[in-house]
Amino acid sequence: MAKIQRALLSVYDKTGLVPLAQTLAAAQVEMISTGGTAKVLRDAGLPVKELSDYTGFPEMLDGRVKTLHPKVHGGLLYLRGNADHEATVRNHGILPIDLVVVNLYPFEQTVARPNVALGEAIENIDIGGPAMLRSAAKNHESVTVVIDPKDYPEVMAHIKADGETTLELRRRLAARVFGRTSEYDAAIATYLNRVFGTGGAGAGAIEAKPGAPEAVVPMPEQLSINAPKAQSLRYGENPHQRAALYGAFADFYRQLHGKELSYNNILDLTAAASLIAAFSGEPPTLAILKHTNPCGVGQGGDLREAWEKAFATDKQAPFGGIIAVNTTLDIACAQAIAEIFSEVIVAPEFTAEALDVLKKKKNLRLIKVLKAPSLANPLEVRSVGADSFLLQERDVKTITAADLKVVTRRQPTAAELRAMLFGWRVAKHVKSNAIVYAGADRTLGIGAGQMSRVDSSWIAIWKAGEAGLSLEGSVVCSDAFFPFADGLIAAAEAGATAAIEPGGSVRDAEVIAAADERNVAMVFTRMRHFRH
Repeated sequence: MAKIQRALLSVYDKTGLVPLAQTLAAAQVEMISTGGTAKVLRDAGLPVKELSDYTGFPEMLDGRVKTLHPKVHGGLLYLRGNADHEATVRNHGILPIDLVVVNLYPFEQTVARPNVALGEAIENIDIGGPAMLRSAAKNHESVTVVIDPKDYPEVMAHIKADGETTLELRRRLAARVFGRTSEYDAAIATYLNRVFGTGGAGAGAIEAKPGAPEAVVPMPEQLSINAPKAQSLRYGENPHQRAALYGAFADFYRQLHGKELSYNNILDLTAAASLIAAFSGEPPTLAILKHTNPCGVGQGGDLREAWEKAFATDKQAPFGGIIAVNTTLDIACAQAIAEIFSEVIVAPEFTAEALDVLKKKKNLRLIKVLKAPSLANPLEVRSVGADSFLLQERDVKTITAADLKVVTRRQPTAAELRAMLFGWRVAKHVKSNAIVYAGADRTLGIGAGQMSRVDSSWIAIWKAGEAGLSLEGSVVCSDAFFPFADGLIAAAEAGATAAIEPGGSVRDAEVIAAADERNVAMVFTRMRHFRH
């Protein structure tokens, strides 16, 4: 490639612009620019030519048309060394543009603001910027294109060294441009689909504003997943798998202490944050999770009491587990937690004294929740192999006592009702088939992920026995209906006096009859919470 002779600079984000332009001026590169960018360069005492002077055509339509001109795109796209192209640009007085420095109007930031007007959003759709970027990136054999100020230093180093860039660098920068313009277009399509209420043909990135659980979230006709790389991870679920984290994780969580988060840590802590969010605004509540499954949840007058109830459910599984709390973590609870080995603690806040205690464990990750999980995208995506994906609404629906249908002769007592609502919120976060035995403020036994629901029930009973916890007077919570009476019978024989389940089985009558025979009060939620 020949030395860079001419550059076009048109940036919304002025970060690093002047040092870059100073490097270009020192290399005797002619600089062409537009509006605000040209003013910044002139104010810095740098020579710059207005684009309208270069093209001989004024900006028009309130700046909507300024770079869409043959002298711009011809100078970017013509093939150097191609005789026909060279003759064409010569006949039309088109000069080569060797370097393009452009970044885009802040569309994503604009529409992220609450109650932004549609007109303002539309005006922040950049047209000329993506067009120039794509032209330059397509012709990267001869043109250097820069979209991110983070790349300025490397480009400057090349220009200072010999006045040109390498093909390897130009290829890397071109690929980055197409990734960014794809992301930008997807954000626009997603916003318009949401505002216009369309399922939308075209790129429909999985982004939508949170709303009421009942709000209809359209499934896009085209799924486009665009998320910036947040950080590399040491490895994936296992050491032989490479992994990285993408997206807006840092907007929701901040690490205050401990070694770098792993792939599994991130899965676990987000599951923990989602579970504990179900107890937002309630008395101090603490949850312990392992492999995304709750192994104990407790509620008390303070977090220390909540910890003791949660930990009592299962004193083996919490080793190396994840702990989440719904209120500021204080020193009393921190001291209790510090007695065992934990991987991650998730809290809305930590007192200074609690931090002092916990930071003595150098590897313990302390995570502050910055934004509630409910503010996240209401859609979730999962890869299913074969280059295919599943997309669904998140399971954010909840129930109250008013939603329950009593189906047995005996009505639940007030205490049983509180226990059922407590345990039901936990069961929603347990892998199916899920069975939870609970009291009004604590879990007593949890059975997760078994192929048969009665097996989950037996495991939960066994875990309670191992922990020395009585199930007499407990309630049993099932994330889906009991397909046979055996699961309900096992719960009653273990001591449960009430049951909560969705209902809907062809054998509901048999299950209800078994409950009536054992004087068990049972309610149907008419809502299932499978978690695969």
